[in-house]
Amino acid sequence: MSFRLSQKEIDEHFANQKYKPLQHKIELNGRTINYAEIGNDTLPVVIFVHGSPGSWSAWEGFFKDSILLKKVKMVAIDRPGFGYSGLGKAEKTLTEQAKYLKPIVQKYKKDNRKLILVGHSLGGPLIARMAMDYPELINNLIFVAASNAPELEPARWYRFIGDLFLFRYLIPRSFRASNREILYLKPELEKMLPLWSTIRQKTIVIQGDKDIFVPYQNADFTRKMLKNAEVEVIMKKDMNHFVPWSNPELIREAILELLP
Repeated sequence: MSFRLSQKEIDEHFANQKYKPLQHKIELNGRTINYAEIGNDTLPVVIFVHGSPGSWSAWEGFFKDSILLKKVKMVAIDRPGFGYSGLGKAEKTLTEQAKYLKPIVQKYKKDNRKLILVGHSLGGPLIARMAMDYPELINNLIFVAASNAPELEPARWYRFIGDLFLFRYLIPRSFRASNREILYLKPELEKMLPLWSTIRQKTIVIQGDKDIFVPYQNADFTRKMLKNAEVEVIMKKDMNHFVPWSNPELIREAILELLP
């Protein structure tokens, strides 16, 4: 229920792989942020941002992708409140989450290397916030089933109950963190509405028309809001929300398309 792998599990999963992931931690404003990297330091960088709940291990399959390993260095982050980044202690604002990601992105932007952000589900609005707040660090964006549109966020009254002190500690820590950040997601998305026009990076949007968690109209919203960026929308018939596992080839192809 933690959606994270132990080091022993990681060692087992990568036992027969040529490259192994390395995990690192940074300390910032009293928080520990965990992330993993794999690949050659001289290559362009792809940074993966998971949804809610989740952890960096959601991108494990990409860390084993022999095609990508020849083309890019890959980094995947445990967002605040997930994985080994203070499991259960969510950060409710996207602005603050972006601040925690910033030093990691800065680290890999050295030597002016190309840097692509990939965000799945709630990771989508976070990479958008990164592009709004720190545009100089990012070359391209890939939104995967991203919950970007505030008007498409359903009212989930039960999340308020789950956030009450009496109930909060009765649910698993990963779901506790997820419940809290989703509770505040709609107002966070509304704050971003005037800032979408500041994004100028070439962007690819991947969405399935059978996504029951993030309505497919989010793709149209993203394309409409990115009025000053080149945008390609890939709408896949009969595809659900779990694109990194069901259709990883779409994400791989998007990454390869954006490389020099």
